[in-house]
Amino acid sequence: MRATELAGAVATATLQIHGNTLMLLPEKAVFLPECDTLLVADVHIGKATSFRQLGVPVPAGTTDATLSVLTRLVDRLAAKRIVFLGDFLHSARSLGAATFATLLRWRERHGALELTLVRGNHDDRAGDPPAVLDIQPVDEPLMLRGLALAHHPRPMAGAFVLAGHLHPCVSIGGRAHDWHRLPCFWFSERVGVLPAFGAFTGMQSIRVRPGERVFAAAPDRVFELLPKAGRV
Repeated sequence: MRATELAGAVATATLQIHGNTLMLLPEKAVFLPECDTLLVADVHIGKATSFRQLGVPVPAGTTDATLSVLTRLVDRLAAKRIVFLGDFLHSARSLGAATFATLLRWRERHGALELTLVRGNHDDRAGDPPAVLDIQPVDEPLMLRGLALAHHPRPMAGAFVLAGHLHPCVSIGGRAHDWHRLPCFWFSERVGVLPAFGAFTGMQSIRVRPGERVFAAAPDRVFELLPKAGRV
């Protein structure tokens, strides 16, 4: 399925970068239709498990929620590969028995899917995913069609960087003078930052500089913020 067909089926925003079509999805992911590849950043599997082990009361079921969204995207887009842009596991305490069983069931359902992890700072502490999950870990950057897939959003010579790490968000004002924080995609001349994908992750407000583009990810659509349209 090509980008034009997909754009008609879901409320995306589309960019052209270095000959690649980037479909920005409301689910806080990017799809590259030319190579059937889904990019997600900062999944933080097992973060809630890690917190509970420290005695912090947090919601349950966040891993299931995160993986359910991944399944919907893979099925809808007919993706053949997922590249995780760092921080797949939250910590060395992430893989409790229940979390690992959930991950393994998901992987078995998507056995033909190629999975690659570009290591991030949390992956350095958590270690690589268990080999049985068949996720190929690599150091940043992973080069793909002129794109440098990374975790840390820093410019690299000769490529456009797509990364995560920052969990960017913007504040949108309503007619009743209320404000809503939305995750966002943040693009400068040489670097694009994806929002955090995981169901249990925080967000960080960004300061947008002249010439940069920001796309807010609402639950049902992605839309570009014009200058001064969003408070950051």
